[in-house]
Amino acid sequence: MRVGVVFPQTELGGDPGAVRAYGQRVEELGFTHILAYDHVVGADPAVHRDWSGPYDLYTTFHEPLVMFGYLAAVTELELVTGVIILPQRQAVLVAKQAAEVDLLTGGRLRLGVGLGWNAVEYEALGEDFGNRGKRSEEQVELMRRLWTESSVTFEGRYHRVTGAGLAPLPVQRPIPVWFGAASARALERAGRLGDGWFPMVGPGPELEDARARVERAAVAAERDPSSIGMEGRVSWAGDPDQTAADIAAWADAGATHVTVNTMGAGLRTVDEHLTALQSVARMQ
Repeated sequence: MRVGVVFPQTELGGDPGAVRAYGQRVEELGFTHILAYDHVVGADPAVHRDWSGPYDLYTTFHEPLVMFGYLAAVTELELVTGVIILPQRQAVLVAKQAAEVDLLTGGRLRLGVGLGWNAVEYEALGEDFGNRGKRSEEQVELMRRLWTESSVTFEGRYHRVTGAGLAPLPVQRPIPVWFGAASARALERAGRLGDGWFPMVGPGPELEDARARVERAAVAAERDPSSIGMEGRVSWAGDPDQTAADIAAWADAGATHVTVNTMGAGLRTVDEHLTALQSVARMQ
């Protein structure tokens, strides 16, 4: 099982030096990948009076694919979006951006995608919040063709491409696409279309139920369920032994990957995040 880290988007601010220091140090510690969350804009709670989302106008987020272009030059880590809110973005542009990151990293991008929950972002980006699930499936189909064919003609319900293609193509053809999945429909989508999935529950009966749904969808689509990766997540709460036990529980559950998340633990600086991760690395 490959063990990576969640980039602490909301707690490192906009300092590019912190991005570099974090990426280089977690690589030195032996972690295999960095996973980054995605939000393009935050909602102003003074305008949206009933706002109850976990992030708002004041929560910092680097744009993952742009940040990955920077990290590509300073680390050899796998870079993972966990997840890009795909339907609020234009599909062909995402395909181009992902292809570029994959090229710059020599084939070290894993594109995690999901539907999101923030209608304010969808409005700001000019996309329809109501059809995001169906549209995401067509986006993935189109992106995979753009990553593997020099000239693409595509006529879908939401997208049209006539004799066009990306140059240069990515190193990975196609780039692995993983799905964030919580609802029954999203779990089935991961089974039918995904190279892997990110469960929203921890090891136990709920995870087994979710995995069974993914596997049934894979079999129905004539895919091998064992070829579909699964990435768990554990949260740092100040106890290296507990974090090590949580990582081991994901290994026992059959996860192919796991990430350690240090956000929300009261850590204030990049050095504090890295100190916590150093104590985790010592337990591995």
